[in-house]
Amino acid sequence: MADVLARALDLDGGLSLTVARPGPELRARADALGIRRAEPEAPPGGRVLHVRGAGQPAPGDGPHLEVAPAGEPSGTPDPIALRLALLTIPRGLTAELGTGALATAQQTLARWRRSVAGWADHPSRPVPDAVRRQLRAAWEDDLDLPAALEVLRRLEEAEDVPPGARFESYAYADRLLGLELTREIGAWG
Repeated sequence: MADVLARALDLDGGLSLTVARPGPELRARADALGIRRAEPEAPPGGRVLHVRGAGQPAPGDGPHLEVAPAGEPSGTPDPIALRLALLTIPRGLTAELGTGALATAQQTLARWRRSVAGWADHPSRPVPDAVRRQLRAAWEDDLDLPAALEVLRRLEEAEDVPPGARFESYAYADRLLGLELTREIGAWG
């Protein structure tokens, strides 16, 4: 959640810095999930947002973001599909992901990547204002990532939106979601 929040702040024109000291194993897992690298210490004078687990005491002054725990997924899922599966669950609920949820996330991710690659071959069009407003409303509403993903699901089938606008919309949303949706451009020729 800290990674997504930092991405949201960056999209809003702010400068964000994530601070953490994860061990090597946790850092490797974070890298696989596409989580940006953190700094070991916060610079003096900056505002700090504390991300803490449900029921944990507040670690210091400043705003706090409480998140629910996530259980270990079954099997060895694609890390970015795992990220998508986690983003489908409201941050206040415990994430218990079974093989069905992970398989659905993997299928959705593969389909979206193929679609984005196909849309990239069309003339670019701006992100439609309504889509931009819906995406921003979702992440400004307490980081409602399931709502942001629903915008993408609706857009995927929106025949009234040109392919180039769908491409730009998915690329824009991916700046927040971190799902590497543009990764397969050129692979589906």
